[in-house]
Amino acid sequence: MTDLDRTFSVAPMMDWTTRDYRAFARTLTRRALLYTEMVTTGAILHGSPRERFLGYDPVEHPLALQLGGSDAGALAECAAIAEEWGYDEVNLNVGCPSDRVQNNLIGACLMAHPDKVAHAVAAMREAVSIPVTVKCRIGIDDQDEDADLAHFIERVADAGCEVFIVHARKAWLEGLSPKENRDIPPLNYPRVHRLKASRPDLHIGINGGLKSLEACQAQLEHVDSVMVGREAYQNPWLLAGVDEHLYGEPGPAASRHAAARALRPYIAERLAEGAKLNHVTRHLLGLFQGCPGGRKFRRHLSEHAHRDGAGLSVFDDALGLVPEPAPAPALAG
Repeated sequence: MTDLDRTFSVAPMMDWTTRDYRAFARTLTRRALLYTEMVTTGAILHGSPRERFLGYDPVEHPLALQLGGSDAGALAECAAIAEEWGYDEVNLNVGCPSDRVQNNLIGACLMAHPDKVAHAVAAMREAVSIPVTVKCRIGIDDQDEDADLAHFIERVADAGCEVFIVHARKAWLEGLSPKENRDIPPLNYPRVHRLKASRPDLHIGINGGLKSLEACQAQLEHVDSVMVGREAYQNPWLLAGVDEHLYGEPGPAASRHAAARALRPYIAERLAEGAKLNHVTRHLLGLFQGCPGGRKFRRHLSEHAHRDGAGLSVFDDALGLVPEPAPAPALAG
């Protein structure tokens, strides 16, 4: 298995962790493992062009593709395609609570079918040399969070899966919307901690409700890795501290302005390819959260970046609305 450092990762999030967000994230952290949005096997096997679903910029590495599906043959074929495209990991979604994916036996509903997941994982592992991992919940609906989760993990681990990222709350497929499933079911971090204690042979990561690097560091005393979702998107400056605080290395961004400027060549490339400015800049709206001028930055992009012909000048004008802090004075020697 390829040796990936999963200490910190950004969760796969539909419509959020696009290639443009991931390129932006790389201006803030070199070390975090990034995940694509969930891509279904049907989209990869039958969609055209594949670049639409699988394309990425090399700067995004290390990068994992998250797959949605349940047919072992299709998942194995897509895993092989992911490896051909240069992804560093392929991850099976067993956590999404959307009713749209339930109808196709994708996502969290697979928690009720551990044998099917195990069969899929075995087929995927047979097809590739890159890691095959699983992201799941601690349970669904009336499942027992102890016995049923333990059985699921045991069955899938027996099929060769060595890495599980566990969203530490149940998914209620009956009665709660996907949005409600991100907040209403209570978090149960101790259950994931017990899972790691009982299976020291497995890599157990934790996901759900983590909003600071301090909270992440506290979790790393109990599990192998942390995955952050919404906070990493809505407050992206959080990522600027990841390399230093969790890896002991300097991060790439000296300031929020520096991170924005570092993305400018990428934005120019995307515009040249025909992308609209807001396809990229919508992911930066939270960059100056809590800073003087931050609301003006957000408003300017929201009002102008979607317009036909909007170019780098719109981005530059928005950036100019945020006062740049003066550099710290040099210490007298």
